[in-house]
Amino acid sequence: MQRRHFLAYLTLAAWGPLALIPSPAVAGEAPPLMLANVYQPGITPLADYWVSEKYDGVRGYWDGRQLLTRGGERIQAPGWFTAGWPAVPMDGELWAGREQFSHAVSTVRQQTPDDAAWRRMRFMVFDLPAHGGPFTERITAYQQLLAQLAVPWVQPVPQHKVASHAALHALLRQTVKAGGEGVMLHRGASLYRAARNDDLLKFKPFDDAEGQVIAHLPGRGKHTGRLGALVVQTQDGQRLRLGTGFTDAQRAHPPAAGVWVTFRHRGVTDQGIPRFASFLRVREDWEPARP
Repeated sequence: MQRRHFLAYLTLAAWGPLALIPSPAVAGEAPPLMLANVYQPGITPLADYWVSEKYDGVRGYWDGRQLLTRGGERIQAPGWFTAGWPAVPMDGELWAGREQFSHAVSTVRQQTPDDAAWRRMRFMVFDLPAHGGPFTERITAYQQLLAQLAVPWVQPVPQHKVASHAALHALLRQTVKAGGEGVMLHRGASLYRAARNDDLLKFKPFDDAEGQVIAHLPGRGKHTGRLGALVVQTQDGQRLRLGTGFTDAQRAHPPAAGVWVTFRHRGVTDQGIPRFASFLRVREDWEPARP
């Protein structure tokens, strides 16, 4: 029996009866992903949640035969990178390490894979969408599955519990200080649902959102002749200006109209407009939800 099929057999045998299994995604069709809401202080009971690092990379979905972006585009990884992967869906993050987001995005977007660039990449698996059990059981299942696969570039995301909200905030500070983006909370009793819900929460030191560039405003003073601000429109139709957060190079060569960008902000106004918004980066790996 080939190794790939043997891994699939072992995994399915260990799981027993499966819940509704997402069918393999067709190229161009967005895979059925579970999406996170934003953590709100004081959620209870905190003991119901597992906590892990939020990896700053590119969301990847292995449908059992190919690796896809969250928008459904096929990722052109080298053959060795996915060789022997099990014929069951795996949800994870294509990650190049802390503070290496740009490398991860540029590597994943290449139509002709750069072998040297992919040698720096890891697929950090944090869920098994086709597993019919609660998340606590899925943790054990993906750990066992990847132990069987036994390749260093496919790693299980560590999960642990925290004793209190104070401990959670301390963990966030420690993670960010070390170069991490934030933390994730996943309810242990939850099933995998292809929707945005409170069973999965992200916790970062600032809020962020995406907007599409619709105009460039000229700079003044020291920025004369360069970009002054971007006018962006969020997916829900809010328009706002981003006038800070740019490097000199970005002001000289700003993101083009139509490009999606990520911006930081601190809460929203009564009208729902993000407050104190500043440019963070071009979001080349992000696509708006399809109607």
